[in-house]
Amino acid sequence: MLGNSPRISSFLEHYGIVVIVVAMMAFLYASRPDVFMSLANLTNIIKQNATLALLALGMFVVIVTAGIDLSVGSVMALGMMCLAVTAKAGVPWPIVILIGPLVGITAGLVNGLGLTVLRLPHPFIMTLGTLNIARGLSSLITEGAPVSGLGREVRYLGQANYDFGFFPPPTGLPASLFVVGISAVGMWFFLNRTSMGRHIFAIGGNPHAARVSGINVDRVLVYVYAISGFFAGLGGLLLAGRTDSGFPLAGQNAELDAIAAVIIGGASFFGGRGTVLGVMAGVLIMGLMRNGLNLNNVSPFWQQILIGLVIIAAVYIDVLRRHAAVRR
Repeated sequence: MLGNSPRISSFLEHYGIVVIVVAMMAFLYASRPDVFMSLANLTNIIKQNATLALLALGMFVVIVTAGIDLSVGSVMALGMMCLAVTAKAGVPWPIVILIGPLVGITAGLVNGLGLTVLRLPHPFIMTLGTLNIARGLSSLITEGAPVSGLGREVRYLGQANYDFGFFPPPTGLPASLFVVGISAVGMWFFLNRTSMGRHIFAIGGNPHAARVSGINVDRVLVYVYAISGFFAGLGGLLLAGRTDSGFPLAGQNAELDAIAAVIIGGASFFGGRGTVLGVMAGVLIMGLMRNGLNLNNVSPFWQQILIGLVIIAAVYIDVLRRHAAVRR
């Protein structure tokens, strides 16, 4: 039994988050078997959390470098508004669907260049500034008014379902699931199979050692924040499609949910640690938690309290894990 304890510990270290997801699904199924496993409810969970998944993927890359991006929710709203205005102006749809990601990349470059060129002491400062700038620009574009009726092509990614001939209409696998899936696989490949991905983890582990080894830390950080901005813009595209609108208040506190999902998924605030699988599991945990609380008619106020406690617990576990690693 004692001989198996290191093996069990290693298994929980790598797959414990998946075990938690399975346990949560089993618990929710036991509490509401008539509703939870219905295709309509599962599809609803996917659509509601697709945007969070994209924001969390971008936030993950930043947190791996021991940074933070507080601007993603506001950048998402800015991308939505720019997309909505161009769609209503009659711009061809291939250009319209690129607007959100391009706005996100631009905002991310501003964050990265501002952080590295101005030599600010922490990305918290730069991204807090762009949070307010992007939110102000989002409202300025239409004087705070929402824009709706964005067209079939925009709605497609946020609302469409694929039934593949064996799902009962009108349900099916959401198109947003494929967007998130492709993004997650692409991010996994980028971080684990490219030199840039290895540099990102190296910077998070020890930025001084990364510089000494010849890594251009400033350039990598600019790329990292551009990636975070891209996923914020892509999330804005999905949200605009799901709601068929752009509204300046979109994404309020979304950055906090993204940070929570990344930390719950096992990434470390201290940098250099985490997996894409863990991030997706963290998003799913938050989605399942909210869905289960809604199905059981728990007050939204209690939901906020419970999610806050989960975030504190996740960070505390990260601190304990770091202390254990130092002792080892």
